Amino acid sequence: MLCVAACLSNAQAAEIKIVTTTTDLADITRAVAGDLAEVSSITTGREDPHTLTARPGFILRARDADVWIRIGMELEIGWEPVILRDARNTRIRVGMPRHIDASDHVIRLEVPTQRVTRDQGDIHPEGNPHYWLDPLNGRLVAATVSERLCVLYPEHKARFEENLRRFERDLDTRMFGTALVDALGGENLWRAVAEKRLEAFMTEKGMADKAGGWYGTMRPHQGKNIVTYHRSWVYLTERFGLGGDLQLEPKPGIPPSAKHLASLVSDAKARKVRMILQEPFYTLKAAEFVAARTGAKVVVVSTMTGGSAEATSYLDMLDNVIRKMGAEL
Repeated sequence: MLCVAACLSNAQAAEIKIVTTTTDLADITRAVAGDLAEVSSITTGREDPHTLTARPGFILRARDADVWIRIGMELEIGWEPVILRDARNTRIRVGMPRHIDASDHVIRLEVPTQRVTRDQGDIHPEGNPHYWLDPLNGRLVAATVSERLCVLYPEHKARFEENLRRFERDLDTRMFGTALVDALGGENLWRAVAEKRLEAFMTEKGMADKAGGWYGTMRPHQGKNIVTYHRSWVYLTERFGLGGDLQLEPKPGIPPSAKHLASLVSDAKARKVRMILQEPFYTLKAAEFVAARTGAKVVVVSTMTGGSAEATSYLDMLDNVIRKMGAEL
């Protein structure tokens, strides 16, 4: 009994407490850390992460955290500083080794080249922070988390790296399909994607007809345009070759106006838009107005893990979004 108790005590003592700012980061981190960590998220996936407010429960969790992981690029600017300040946990403050910014190595879009002012709307000086909607960025985030955890807990390095490889394989297969990944390898496929030569690469290898997964679903729709509510979808539209510059918001974070919607209806008709895409936490009034005048279908899907019954994991969230988009485009 004493031996069993000691083993249980040691297992509990080895447990790493990780707090992430979003559910997507939590799910990716669980995939990397496995049963070595207890991972929780500040957000639930059902709210607008821009408008969250710091609560006592969030501060208590941060106070006990061994590691803190954030999306970064100022997504959490309205509430993260308060949580970290009041938690008084110096180990997880910005700049400390146990504070991990998941955006360190991601591909960034819409990074301003001029001074940002408030009259431009909710513009982020470091770029658009919704980068997790690009599957390649999800892969890069997992690698960043693994790398940092290996430094913090070198005794578990082999486990973290093994878990990372498993996650990468799952993501790659969902992105390209089993046939392509088995034949050409995930790393090679992503390299071709980054170099904008995936189609040429598949043709060179005699695999052009084997594309599956998310890429295979969206491949026939490249060049089509969609309307979105907020500029949270640009990473997804960019990755899959869609036009995503039409928004219901006249400027990021500014509610739709009658004048803007009238202009948007004209643009949507000209571009033959068939779909309006938005998150569940935005009102449907503007989307339904545009849909009624253009014939476009309103598709409401969560951009975050836990935001809907179909989005039970990061990969399932992306799968749900892409499957529904493919059905309506």
